[in-house]
Amino acid sequence: MQKVRRSVIAGTWYPGRPEALRREIAGYVGNVKIDDIPGRLVALISPHAGYIYSGQVAAYAYKLLERHKFRRVIVVAPSHHAYFQGVSVYTQGGYETPFGVVPLDEEIVSALMAASPVVQDIPEAHSKEHSLEIQLPFLQYFLGNNFLLTPVVMGVQSYNTCVELAEAIVKVCGDRDVLLVASSDLSHYHSDKEARVLDGQLLKRVEAFDPEGLYEDLKAGKCEACGGGPMIAVMLAAKRLGASKARVLCYANSGDVTGDRSGVVGYMAAAFFDNPGGRKKVGVDLGLSDEEKKVLKELAYRTIEAELEGKPQPVLKNPTEKLMQRRGAFVTLHKQGQLRGCIGMIEGFKPLWETVRDMAIQAAFHDPRFSPLQKEELPEVDIEISVLTPLKAISSMDEIKVGLHGLVVRKGPYSGLLLPQVAVEHNWDVKTFVEWTCRKAGLTPDAWKDPDTKIYVFSADVF
Repeated sequence: MQKVRRSVIAGTWYPGRPEALRREIAGYVGNVKIDDIPGRLVALISPHAGYIYSGQVAAYAYKLLERHKFRRVIVVAPSHHAYFQGVSVYTQGGYETPFGVVPLDEEIVSALMAASPVVQDIPEAHSKEHSLEIQLPFLQYFLGNNFLLTPVVMGVQSYNTCVELAEAIVKVCGDRDVLLVASSDLSHYHSDKEARVLDGQLLKRVEAFDPEGLYEDLKAGKCEACGGGPMIAVMLAAKRLGASKARVLCYANSGDVTGDRSGVVGYMAAAFFDNPGGRKKVGVDLGLSDEEKKVLKELAYRTIEAELEGKPQPVLKNPTEKLMQRRGAFVTLHKQGQLRGCIGMIEGFKPLWETVRDMAIQAAFHDPRFSPLQKEELPEVDIEISVLTPLKAISSMDEIKVGLHGLVVRKGPYSGLLLPQVAVEHNWDVKTFVEWTCRKAGLTPDAWKDPDTKIYVFSADVF
């Protein structure tokens, strides 16, 4: 039986009774008035002082979870009590708060340890640490106890450790929907005036989405943060996972609560997200009319709806010539900006409309990464269809155009495919795109160098 990590700060850093804790968080959240972010949420930064000091600032970060839901969360926090190199994941059991036990994400915990030697199992790093636990009641308030937690505590915060951890997170997360949370306070025990100068420099680096510059400023003493390493690691990972924009949501310091401006601690809430408005058009135009695209999207929706209600699959009457063409196609489902299913056929063995109908069923109910879609979810689902061009073998990566091409990598029995929009959504260059397609095939990232590995490009009409 797993050992549960009991709370070490309930009743001191935050209320120890669930009803009092819920009231306090609800009060903080009720005071937050911010616009939602434009796009997919990837990561947050949240402070970790006692709620009386930093709870209001933290609420600005977690308020976004009203609209952006996650089943998996990785929290990266600094160590205040144990000295060690690298980072530690907790492997012994869930984390308990007054709201109940948050279960471990055993799959990601194990995968992180396998992904990098910098990730270790050091139980004492977690036993007394407040900086990670303080985030959990806010997560439980919005996500319940159904999300899976990967608790990460960072020891010595070298830049190499930040990079290693970020690479491991990216490798493990891939196309899973995982929220990253960095836990950090800012400057400590300076006057209010001095703190605002130091913290202002850090806020500029965060707003600019500049983790490398943030590291240099921390190293030079131009700003301070006890969780600087977690912030940098999460920012590096968020960029690789598709975030392209950052927003500082709130800044305050302890003097704003206590009135004592002589020696304050700074707090910040920030979010990292994609930028759909800044994305370029992907793929190609295959000549499908707006009406034909509308017909395919409605067909996909009605097919999923019929399956949920136990009715026969719809049949398209009088399909046009283009809808009768035999083409490969993928159906992708998003819910509140998060991937909810994606399956397709590379080659067309049936008329296009039948392929779209079949792939809608597969994406909604048979994508092994997700539980089958439920009826109450359907109104929140957006449907994206990608109609594919035939595969073309290439001999050089110079032939790959990000935004135009999707990729297929094959070696022996292994095969992996990524659609054209994936590289654009994740801001990948050509080499990264190829490496991730190799990973999708179950190969090592550098498998493309093997002469036995074949790379194919295709394009798609995406709508």
